[in-house]
Amino acid sequence: MVRYRRNFVPGGSYFFTATLHDRRSSALVEHAEKLRAAFRIARGERPFTIDAIVVLPDHLHVIMTLPDNDADFSSRWRRIKSVFTHRLATSGVLISRNHRGEFSLWQRRFWEHTIRDEADFERCADYIHFNPVKHRLVASPIDWPYSSLHRYVRAGLLPADWGGAGEIGGNFGERGD
Repeated sequence: MVRYRRNFVPGGSYFFTATLHDRRSSALVEHAEKLRAAFRIARGERPFTIDAIVVLPDHLHVIMTLPDNDADFSSRWRRIKSVFTHRLATSGVLISRNHRGEFSLWQRRFWEHTIRDEADFERCADYIHFNPVKHRLVASPIDWPYSSLHRYVRAGLLPADWGGAGEIGGNFGERGD
């Protein structure tokens, strides 16, 4: 069996995909405030920068940059997933459990890609911002409320009509459509 190896780069920027166990769920957008709180708590305990993010009903994509002396993204994801799951459970949302009695809200792992350079960063950020259109949730990226595209537009990095036409390739750890 091949053992998967993650690329740990202190201070690195990474593209991640984290997915719910039930791909039919819309828990991430239905409980977006709880997800934001989970990110805030994780960032308060172990700092990181969110460079780009999109939250879809059943998965999310994020570009995260770690501090210069730190390469531990796994514990950050463990904390984000745990806080979100427990906040849902304590609010009364029913979450299934696996055979060991553990909550099974999230898929056990996440997909990660180490950002290699500026062109790679831009390609991944574009993919993130266009993803709601790819999944046919909106006609234009700016129409999706759970996206850092709005921050990019406010900062003047992208125009409000960015991504109005065309398609960005790559599957970034997602199942093919």
